[in-house]
Amino acid sequence: MAVKQSVLKKKLGDLLVDVGIITPQQLEDALEEQKKRGGTLGVILMSLGYITEDVLLAFLGKQCGVSYISLSEYGEITEEIIKSVPESVVRHQTLIPIAKENNLLTVAMADPLNVFATDDLRLMTGCDINVVIASENEIKSAIDKYYGGKTSMDDIVKDMESKGADSDVDVVKEMDGGKDITTLESEGEDAPVIKIVNLLLSGAVKAKASDIHIEPYEKSLRVRYRIDGVLHEVSAPPKRTQNAMVSRLKIMSNLDIAERRLPQDGRIKIKVINKEVDLRISVLPTAFGEKVVMRILDASSLCLDLTKLGFEPEALAVYQKNMQIPYGIILVTGPTGSGKSTTLYSTLSQLNQPDVNISTIEDPVEYVLEGINQVQARADIGLTFAAGLKSFLRQDPDIIMVGEIRDTETAEIAINAALTGHLVFSTLHTNDAPGAVTRLNNMGIEPFLTTSTVIMVVAQRLVRVICQHCKESYEVTREVVISTGISEKEIGNTSKIKLYRGKGCNECSNTGYRGRLACYEVMEISDKIRELILDRASTHIVKQSAVENGMVTLRQAALRKVLAGTTTVEEMMRITFADVG
Repeated sequence: MAVKQSVLKKKLGDLLVDVGIITPQQLEDALEEQKKRGGTLGVILMSLGYITEDVLLAFLGKQCGVSYISLSEYGEITEEIIKSVPESVVRHQTLIPIAKENNLLTVAMADPLNVFATDDLRLMTGCDINVVIASENEIKSAIDKYYGGKTSMDDIVKDMESKGADSDVDVVKEMDGGKDITTLESEGEDAPVIKIVNLLLSGAVKAKASDIHIEPYEKSLRVRYRIDGVLHEVSAPPKRTQNAMVSRLKIMSNLDIAERRLPQDGRIKIKVINKEVDLRISVLPTAFGEKVVMRILDASSLCLDLTKLGFEPEALAVYQKNMQIPYGIILVTGPTGSGKSTTLYSTLSQLNQPDVNISTIEDPVEYVLEGINQVQARADIGLTFAAGLKSFLRQDPDIIMVGEIRDTETAEIAINAALTGHLVFSTLHTNDAPGAVTRLNNMGIEPFLTTSTVIMVVAQRLVRVICQHCKESYEVTREVVISTGISEKEIGNTSKIKLYRGKGCNECSNTGYRGRLACYEVMEISDKIRELILDRASTHIVKQSAVENGMVTLRQAALRKVLAGTTTVEEMMRITFADVG
């Protein structure tokens, strides 16, 4: 039992004897047994059969001034009540909320004298707390029922050990020869291995991770989730499960489990926590085994509303105006994982009408959009971006989206498509919007072709949003804010500036952030910028002209989100660089 018996006015055993629940001899036997094996007296009495759990809990409840209930006989607990207390708290403190009336929350606890837990609940929920006592086993069962069953990595490893799992494998030997395909298949279908893979996948989906990294080293494995763009290490399975896990993932994604020398890519749709997600799986041979990276594509989390992506009002107005132009090229730039695909999908979703023919070629097709013809690029069979683009022009398209302009051939075909009356969307890898002009020049595209076709360039980055559950304000001096690049015009004459940050809580896994928004730099190709492009002006000169024309830079967009309390100064510094005057 978890009850702190020392708090009771009289020892538990004496109280039970006084009311006749047990005899003095039974108490003596229990105390003798307790000396031998330790543990609480209540548990010893129950194990000896001198008292039932129901009787003991009812008695303890009476002594502590709380009611005893049987959760197995209690009715259903509503979802609203369950959501009032986080899973991490109920599991750590062994309690569960069962009822709420007005401002009174009733909580079943295994230890009704845990005043620290009740104080925390009072602060967390803002409610008065009414404590009832219940069986620890019944509370744990109820937690698994309402919050979802929890199997830990330790439980799975213990299960494997109890079945006599093999010791750590000889990595070097396996890289030279390896196990035969039958052994690899049987390992991949082993129940504990399936549990480990399922646990990693469900954990990542619950944490809203975008990627899972399984990394082999000489004597260990490392597992990391990328959450809101930042990698976080999580509990990893033992090294000996490495090959079995990789085999399991290869079986799931129909890859060649016998091929361990070459990189492989696969894709699979699975159902995790009643949610369908697509997994893009990449397997890469390394010195100590195969590294696996899984990209999680959750269609339910895809935002297709341009107004909710993070555009500043004036940038959004420019963007929406230019995306309605019937022909030309619109480029979205930024590093991998900066949200370019989401911006393009949102744009195409808005342009998708019954009288418009839209075709895309992507590598890979991340999300399927109803009413849009999406083609998966397959360079291994000759279906490159350039080849797909050529075919599109014979398909009578109105709007074309190319996943990425990677080479001169693709760029030239995209330009020809724009010149012949099509609206083309594509991406480039550059640091900012003006840099796209220089990138096209470097690819061999003549400046007069760029000025004739490119109508707008958008650069973007993703910034983490402060968790709303633990958000707090703090003040800094005017000088500190100005030193980060914020202009005096934007902060006014205030001597102290109020900024915000996240303290860290269970809702955000103590990171202080939850979710992300994009910061956008939208550069409209004005007549002045066209002249600069024709003169092959540097990126810096083009950027100066764009800012004079009203362009909000990435740093300015991030600064505005800092001042609005959406994100932190640290995030701004992490994802953007200062504008050079």
